[in-house]
Amino acid sequence: MPKTALIVLAEGAEEMEFVISADVLRRAGIKVTVAGLSDKPVKCSRDVVINPDTSLEKVKDEEFNVVVLPGGICGCEEMSKSDILGELLKKQEKEERFVAAICAAPTVLAAHSIGLGKTLTSYPGLKPKLDSLYKYVDDEKVIQDGKLITSRGPGTAFDFALKISEVLAGEEKTREVAKGLLLI
Repeated sequence: MPKTALIVLAEGAEEMEFVISADVLRRAGIKVTVAGLSDKPVKCSRDVVINPDTSLEKVKDEEFNVVVLPGGICGCEEMSKSDILGELLKKQEKEERFVAAICAAPTVLAAHSIGLGKTLTSYPGLKPKLDSLYKYVDDEKVIQDGKLITSRGPGTAFDFALKISEVLAGEEKTREVAKGLLLI
């Protein structure tokens, strides 16, 4: 049975972080579901419009090996307000499945009290919002603390996606994907 990933997409999401994550995970053989906070197409931070596979409401009771949250300040503000996402993240954490957040998305974790006290990283300007709740690291591209994976921003999106791929699909498959993308 293939590993599964849910990528949550909200208005104002950072499209590079979304697209790179979805693409790399699919190349690694992971079944990716893209769920919008609503049923409509999502306009991202740089005006790219993405049509999600489904809505979060429709998949909230399904199980995924990882829930991935792309950054983008406006998108993260929307995700922080979503009770449905908050419940899904709490269930994911309670059942010891992976949660991954990049750029501004660790603020969504904080808003829903996910991974408190764990080691993480984020977009540098958001450190003051996170360093009292987490062990903050600002000199690494990707941090994994147990089932929590975080990263810094658009420039680290490949590293982030490859780390998720590694924990779900294994090192060999991840190396194969990275080689095919000319990253190694």
